[in-house]
Amino acid sequence: MESSTGGTSTPTGPTARLRRRRGSNEVPPEVDRANGGQLLVNDNNKYKSMLIRAQSSAWMIGGFALLIYMGHLYICAMIVVIQIYMAKELFILLRRVREDRHLPGFRLLNWHFFFTAMLFVYGRILSQRLVNTVTTDKFLYKLVGRVIKYHMVTCYFLYIAGFMWFILTLKKKMYKYQFSQYAWTHMILIVVFTQSSFTVANIFEGIFWFLLPASLIVINDIAAYIFGFFFGRTPLIKISPKKTWEGFIGASIATMISAFLMANVLGQFQWLTCPRKDLSTGWLQCDPGPLFKPEHFSVPEWFPGWFPWKEISILPVQWHALCLGLFASIIAPFGGFFASGFKRAFKIKDFGDSIPGHGGITDRMDCQMVMAVFAYIYHQSFVVPQSLSIEMIMDQILINLTFEEQRALYIKLGEVIMERQFGES
Repeated sequence: MESSTGGTSTPTGPTARLRRRRGSNEVPPEVDRANGGQLLVNDNNKYKSMLIRAQSSAWMIGGFALLIYMGHLYICAMIVVIQIYMAKELFILLRRVREDRHLPGFRLLNWHFFFTAMLFVYGRILSQRLVNTVTTDKFLYKLVGRVIKYHMVTCYFLYIAGFMWFILTLKKKMYKYQFSQYAWTHMILIVVFTQSSFTVANIFEGIFWFLLPASLIVINDIAAYIFGFFFGRTPLIKISPKKTWEGFIGASIATMISAFLMANVLGQFQWLTCPRKDLSTGWLQCDPGPLFKPEHFSVPEWFPGWFPWKEISILPVQWHALCLGLFASIIAPFGGFFASGFKRAFKIKDFGDSIPGHGGITDRMDCQMVMAVFAYIYHQSFVVPQSLSIEMIMDQILINLTFEEQRALYIKLGEVIMERQFGES
């Protein structure tokens, strides 16, 4: 804009602020809004976006339900596929094609570390269940025993081979790029496999403890989108401009209610509540333990007369579900906020484009990672001591103890019972 003297005036307002912020890594709010960062209630293309997102969500939920029905191993296979896609998206994030052309085989090294970490993590989690699966075959039992015995040293030498490979491929003028990629690879492994180890552990404790937390994150995400879509007016956090207080509060209420109701429905099925002690795919039957046995409560007299039930049946696990719902609605979304800040720092809209309307796999797993860790820690801290049953203890004795150890336990238990019996008399 020219001044009255014919020169060019000094730019003021938003333009000047943008120029002054050019050195910053963050995406300015004005630019973010221009790229679709406005509140959904003001987005002119929101209905088209909502349709695409709804179609993708329907496909994902349908596929997820099918895998749940097929059982533990298929769910674990899904986790592996998700991990591979997450690693691929994150490897690409800091990749520079020009530098990679001078480093043949450098990307293969990243995947070498990835599959070494996968072998280590899953070997630790599934080793005992693999042994339980082959106990009836003496040859396989001995073979699996040998593999498990040397599992850790095998993974260690695979990692050392990758470490030596990295050192031998160092090139002049490429050191900084290579070492930054080496550090980035290890950060990706920590993020991906920390989450997965807890997720798989939850699955084998009972599909319930995987399905409920994962579903609550999905419900919270969908509810936040819907409430923000129709009622969103007040921005929640600057780092994620589309999030609103209306969406956050509405999603929290919906998630808490869903947690309480879903726990009652899912807790009715032994297929979902029984822990899996081996790698077979057959249907499970077990004593579900006291958490999944209904408790009956009489309806208070002050309830209105039109209320159809005089007695309400509640599973004790529903109170635990409320704690999971509270975390999923208040704390877990911060995983999404972290991912939003991360993407802003790298000036990208999504981690990938694997899922139409949602972005990449990593965009969908940000909150799930936070939730999976909490669900496992909560289960081990507050649920395991309450969920023990005689049948579960007997399973552990018969599966994990030798015949001599079982006989010694029988004798010792008899002595303890006799001492207590005579002590009371």
